[in-house]
Amino acid sequence: MEETGIVVKTDGIMATVRVQKKSACEGCAVKGVCESTPEGMEIEALNPVKAKVGQSVRVSMKPYTYLKGTMIVYGLPLILFIAGAILGKNIGEKYITSMDSDLVAAICGFVLLALSMLCIKIWSKRAETKTEYKPVIEAVIRGSMEDGRSGMG
Repeated sequence: MEETGIVVKTDGIMATVRVQKKSACEGCAVKGVCESTPEGMEIEALNPVKAKVGQSVRVSMKPYTYLKGTMIVYGLPLILFIAGAILGKNIGEKYITSMDSDLVAAICGFVLLALSMLCIKIWSKRAETKTEYKPVIEAVIRGSMEDGRSGMG
């Protein structure tokens, strides 16, 4: 995944980059989760090229990392919800005959869904601290307006 954006802040080996929202963001059900402003979305990225504030940069994330994160955030809750519903249906039919087995299935499905969300929250907090999950500034596209440079910087 590649994006272009403008460096708005630097802090040691990290930089905050403002990237433009894509049209896909408008229809996203979880668009409120991103740190976005009217000008775009801000992401924290590793800055090995030592880009400076105001420079236009190309930011990339390894496809494996992006796919892994997507599968964890979207796939895990779905799988656990379905597994909980199947498990709840079987438990309801065999052991909890006083309740409707469909109700037990729904309860178990939602309990496992909630647990998966808790696990994802814990995983994402740990992943935030690991550099292998961070986007990386690959190149400076244009220099900042203040330094008068253009082209590769």
